[in-house]
Amino acid sequence: MLNKKTVEDICVKGKRVLVRCDFNVPLADGAITDDKRIRESLKTISYLKNQGAKVILCSHLGRPKGEFNPKYSLAPVAVRLGELLGCTVTMAADVVGEDAQAKAAALKDGELLLLENVRYHAQEEKNDPDFAKALASLAEIYVNDAFGTSHRAHASTAGVADYLPAVCGYLIQKEIDIMGKALSDPKRPFVAILGGAKVSDKIGVITNLLEKVDTLVIGGGMAYTFLRAMGYPIGTSICEEDKVDLAKQLMATAKEKGVKFLIPQDNRIGDRYAPDCNFQTINSDNIPDGWMGLDIGPKTEALFADAIRGAGTVVWNGPMGVSEWENFASGTIAVAKAVAESGAVSIIGGGDSAAAVEKLGFADKMTHISTGGGASLEFLEGIELPGIAALNDKN
Repeated sequence: MLNKKTVEDICVKGKRVLVRCDFNVPLADGAITDDKRIRESLKTISYLKNQGAKVILCSHLGRPKGEFNPKYSLAPVAVRLGELLGCTVTMAADVVGEDAQAKAAALKDGELLLLENVRYHAQEEKNDPDFAKALASLAEIYVNDAFGTSHRAHASTAGVADYLPAVCGYLIQKEIDIMGKALSDPKRPFVAILGGAKVSDKIGVITNLLEKVDTLVIGGGMAYTFLRAMGYPIGTSICEEDKVDLAKQLMATAKEKGVKFLIPQDNRIGDRYAPDCNFQTINSDNIPDGWMGLDIGPKTEALFADAIRGAGTVVWNGPMGVSEWENFASGTIAVAKAVAESGAVSIIGGGDSAAAVEKLGFADKMTHISTGGGASLEFLEGIELPGIAALNDKN
């Protein structure tokens, strides 16, 4: 699927190779609470190390807003990476400064250096050409393996590719191959499940998927804009009033194309937006004033599970309700369970759905869990991702 050069298409032995990883890991009191993103990068890093490259790793972590802030230091990542690889990972005190330059120049074949957080420089997110050039000057080859940030045209994801031969790592290759195949040549029936709060976040995705899927399942907060479009009372449920006409249009397009368009038949509703609110289950055409929809109901769980059960390919992005609250997690759990048991090619599009699947212990039953929420959404929307577009094409 991916017509871009990969790490295997170039000779890296003895070369200084700059690798953009996604080490944006959660930290609590300076300790990493989930190292999944670090582990996802190991295949590319190990390959380069074993091939005798001098490996210079870079990443962002959090939002330090263009300033040096020890709270967002990548130092704990260097330690964890060293533990996972069983070798020393040298840490640079800066990104493109004297320490980084000296340590990059001193690297021997097979050694690893991690630069400090690239977002300590405001020029990173502005894709400043001088900053990109300074970063590129540390190396002779650039490898992008940060799928989670490849939808951003930043200096370390796209800018450096103007100055160095640029290829992708194994993680980006895997993401694009699996999701690309699902979109271009899916095993049918192809079922897409979209949740989350806003229709506006997913307009492009819905429009693109209506051209490709057999069934489109809509849950989460965005479902109430569709229920409003059907003329149902929705109480105080979240609704984008300016998108009601669009919702009508999307349902009409689905009908025209013969796509099954499933929205909730019943809902778990609360009398206020709080985990300990009073709640009840009610049909979708009957939500009373002063109550808000916070999850799909049991009839809808069965309806959605039935659609998933017969699928050949399932793409899922976004929870069915406020899944972090126990009383409103049932819909997301039911969908995760149905996807896990479906036997379909299952792709979970990062973000909250990925977290839910991991938390529920269904991760190993899924074909692919994307490492990038925003990036996977834009990919599903059919948008070219700048961090991938910048890489060299295969001849």
